[in-house]
Amino acid sequence: MNAWHPWQPVPSLSRSLSASVLAELLDGGQSFRWHALPEGGFEGAWCGHHVRVRPSCSDSGALEFSAPAWANPAVTATALRTYLAGPPADPDSLPWRSDPHLATCLAAFPGLSILRQPFGETLLGFVCSATKQIVQIKQMLALLATRHGQPLHPAGADSGSDLRPLDLGIRIFHRLPTWPELAAVSVEQLRACALGFRARHVAGIAARLSAEPDWLETTEHAPYAEAKARLLTLPGVGEKVADCVLLFGAGRLEAFPVDTWIIKAMARRYGLEGWGPAQVAHFGRTHFGLQAGLAQQYLFAYERAAARLRV
Repeated sequence: MNAWHPWQPVPSLSRSLSASVLAELLDGGQSFRWHALPEGGFEGAWCGHHVRVRPSCSDSGALEFSAPAWANPAVTATALRTYLAGPPADPDSLPWRSDPHLATCLAAFPGLSILRQPFGETLLGFVCSATKQIVQIKQMLALLATRHGQPLHPAGADSGSDLRPLDLGIRIFHRLPTWPELAAVSVEQLRACALGFRARHVAGIAARLSAEPDWLETTEHAPYAEAKARLLTLPGVGEKVADCVLLFGAGRLEAFPVDTWIIKAMARRYGLEGWGPAQVAHFGRTHFGLQAGLAQQYLFAYERAAARLRV
């Protein structure tokens, strides 16, 4: 039995993606559950789905995917298309005609967009992100998933086989624990997943959401300002984390997360030396408009690429 279904095109994806843009999309800080494959492409998991994605070998810019043998490829294809398509976004509507640096960023990463991730998983990922680099955030989430989440592929599921994933030479992915599941995990157990001080924040949020089971759904669908205000009441959630959760987990393109990369980019490219995060965020929303979060991703990607070239 083969561990994976044959590779096939990602259906109805309206844009092409180069290998470098795909890497930025999946492994550039929007999500922390993707891992590069030695042969090219990425393997990742979200919301109960496990998949491999790579640029097509035969059609430049097209993408293809492979689902595990026990998964339904049609279901995986639909979920992957939604995940990759993200919220409705139009880079051409950004002010690149009057902003030469933004035009340069768009040209460097054609097709870059915002993922549409599960809101609760996005909240967990970015609460764990405080003061950490991407590789460290990945490690924390992997430990949380392995120790406190359910395996995505129980033995024989949907395959009529008793073979386990390891028997097929396949990496075992666990889904992230849900917030109700996290409410039953102690702070000490969370610290054992390398969370450090973030363990208290995760435990506090889990307790809050356990007491208010509709809180996540209400927040996800609230207007941007209201949703952000609600997120800011959670332990460990500041302005940047709230905007990241809303942009990458709720598709709120008006969110403009400000981290160290964006502070440096706005100072270097737009003359905002000495501006604080709140001032930069206000400038970003005003200058880039209703899709400021999309512009932020292009700026972020370009600045990181430029830094790699300077090393």
